[in-house]
Amino acid sequence: MPTESGSCSAARQAKQKRKSHSLSIRRTNSSEQERTGLPRDMLEGQDSKLPSSVRSTLLELFGQIEREFENLYIENLELRREIETLNERLAAEGQAIDGAELSKGQLKTKASHSTSQLSQKLKTTYKASTSKIVSSFKTTTSRAVCQLVKEYIGHRDGIWDVSVARTQPVVLGTASADHTALLWSIETGRSLAKYTGHVGSVNSIKFHPSEQLALTASGDQTAHVWRYAVQLPAPQPVADTSQQLCGEDEVECSDKDEPDADADPSSECPTIRAPLTSLKSHQGVVIAADWLVGGKQAVTASWDRTANLYDVETSELVHSLTGHDQELTHCCTHPTQRLVVTSSRDTTFRLWDFRDPSIHSVNVFQGHTDTVTSAVFTVGDNVVSGSDDRTVKVWDLKNMRSPIATIRTDSAINRINVCVGQKIIALPHDNRQVRLFDMSGVRLARLPRSSRQGHRRMVCGSAWSEDHPVCNLFTCGFDRQAIGWNINIPALLQEK
Repeated sequence: MPTESGSCSAARQAKQKRKSHSLSIRRTNSSEQERTGLPRDMLEGQDSKLPSSVRSTLLELFGQIEREFENLYIENLELRREIETLNERLAAEGQAIDGAELSKGQLKTKASHSTSQLSQKLKTTYKASTSKIVSSFKTTTSRAVCQLVKEYIGHRDGIWDVSVARTQPVVLGTASADHTALLWSIETGRSLAKYTGHVGSVNSIKFHPSEQLALTASGDQTAHVWRYAVQLPAPQPVADTSQQLCGEDEVECSDKDEPDADADPSSECPTIRAPLTSLKSHQGVVIAADWLVGGKQAVTASWDRTANLYDVETSELVHSLTGHDQELTHCCTHPTQRLVVTSSRDTTFRLWDFRDPSIHSVNVFQGHTDTVTSAVFTVGDNVVSGSDDRTVKVWDLKNMRSPIATIRTDSAINRINVCVGQKIIALPHDNRQVRLFDMSGVRLARLPRSSRQGHRRMVCGSAWSEDHPVCNLFTCGFDRQAIGWNINIPALLQEK
């Protein structure tokens, strides 16, 4: 009990010290006129083309910045004193417990455990008090490495998914709630082909690994495989949009800021009206589909709580994957192995293994507290999952009990995508932001967004194109447009 009373008295002393410092800060602020008088007189005596009102405003702003940093400096000094006091108290208490002297290792363990909790609180407090200042610095660096290059406008409703072709010619594909899928020239932003074979919302699009085939999933309870043949137009000079960047301000935009629905550039491009193959067997919305390695089979995920594996050539159902308790939200295949992950509203995602033809195993990954919106493979044996619980988790396939990294955000996560070569995760959010993280959970950048550029509504999906010279990241949203970004990855990783 003496230990508890000592800690209470220490807490009271700390409060009194903070009180006295806050009073001293007020006194310091009250005498700001005296402290800033000399610089003001000196500046007024210098030659300047600025109006006096502007100069006066600048002086006031500089004074506010100085006071803010001064307050933070004083708080930091006080918190350091408190940490030193606690360390001394812990060391004194640890010298004799039950008449036995603790070893240095035990003292170190006990002190580090207690101070780690306090340091975490200090970090949180310091982060909250300086978030505005730090974010302003990050804005400048993020703009330097993340640049909007091209906007792809032509859909009449929100775009759910975006994908990049794996074969030549490299084109961009978008899947929209307007019942169509569009193919785009990445360089010019022109629509090259329109697919109109679905009678419901087109929820996802994926390109065949080696042929000019596209796989689309739809709200009409089917998935379609269709062939395209496009010819890329002559490339146009890329406009420099670096002068148009105006930070990451949260600006609310009205409907008049969105692309004009009456102007339909896609009406001039060729239309593909019928599929080569229609995959039918689901009893609900097909929310996603993907090709298995080799491109001879495809997997679909549906709101009927099942995922189906099909033979594409014959349209026959090979396996029906059951086990999820609620609607599926996404499916993804491994680039080199016969592995599939399916995510669901039941807060889990499942790994299905088809490497052994005679048996397919399944592992359940639990760790999220809300809908798992997507789960995707990365290099090696890792999977990244995103959820409506505002977290992204990185998993090792050999250990499904707990994630190896967790990213916490301020908004629900939609369909994520991983740059395999550089191990960078793109996170599209409900709050219209797109953030970039590395595989260890360190934030690298946030894509610029303002009233003049970026998405104006929820960002639904993303796709990396690692070897494209113009754009290497694409995002799509419910504002009816897709956007191509150039990410200076070497500069981004150097900042890290």
